[in-house]
Amino acid sequence: MSHPPSDAEARLSVPPVICYPNDTLPVPNMAVYERALQAADTVTTVEAAPRDACAFRVPAGGFFRITSVGGPQVGDLNLWNAHDLSERFYSGKTRALHGTHVTTGERLWSSFPTLRPMATIVADSLDWYGIDQYGGSVHDVIGTRCDPYTGNLLGGSQYHHCCHSNLTRALADATGLSLVDAEPHVHDVLNVFMCTGFTRDTGQYFMKASPVRPGDHLTFFAEIDLLGALSACPGGDCSAEHSSDVASCYPLRVDVLKAPDDMLAGWQPPAVNGYDRSHGRGG
Repeated sequence: MSHPPSDAEARLSVPPVICYPNDTLPVPNMAVYERALQAADTVTTVEAAPRDACAFRVPAGGFFRITSVGGPQVGDLNLWNAHDLSERFYSGKTRALHGTHVTTGERLWSSFPTLRPMATIVADSLDWYGIDQYGGSVHDVIGTRCDPYTGNLLGGSQYHHCCHSNLTRALADATGLSLVDAEPHVHDVLNVFMCTGFTRDTGQYFMKASPVRPGDHLTFFAEIDLLGALSACPGGDCSAEHSSDVASCYPLRVDVLKAPDDMLAGWQPPAVNGYDRSHGRGG
């Protein structure tokens, strides 16, 4: 380790600056969403089996709810524009705008060039958890997803039921794409119910046993027509490892709900981002 310079203390004491102050973000009308949710009925239910994934579709103005059933289980969520797979959930920008973990009133944002809300969290039964003594919290947008490539890199394995592969199969089945064509559309996830953070001493990404229990749920309002895929992670509650065939794993249920049309009178899907895309060239 190098020796600190004479002004090290002054450099260390510089206060941080928030990169993307979010006080000018469009604010969702949570009161309207919550009233509509109270009046909504379930129209479709699908289930992600343990160590597998399911796909589902939600029309703009609808809701979808992810619920733990059977036992503690975390899930990896992907979202796409139902009509254009190139518009997909952008976990990095969501993290930059809202923080490392998301909860009620916060949104999942789409990729460039659209950069608009795809879904808004309207109910979170784990919002009581907050940030624990280790710096852990739930529903993170920092982890990528367990995948067979990293497993092969680190251990030489050929594991086929990690979340990346589960999501690839689910997307292929939902769209008719081949696995080869579906895989590039699978992207970094919202880790639903997963409890994660960064170690204070080494800055390493950690996971710990999720506080989720059967009946806990996370509910979203669909801002645009969505195609979603949810993987029930092979790590179960992620208390020990992921990409495991021995961890206790349980299903995750996805309910798609619809409220009466008059409950959302005046609501419109968000427009695509207003940047002119000239990138400094042209008029």
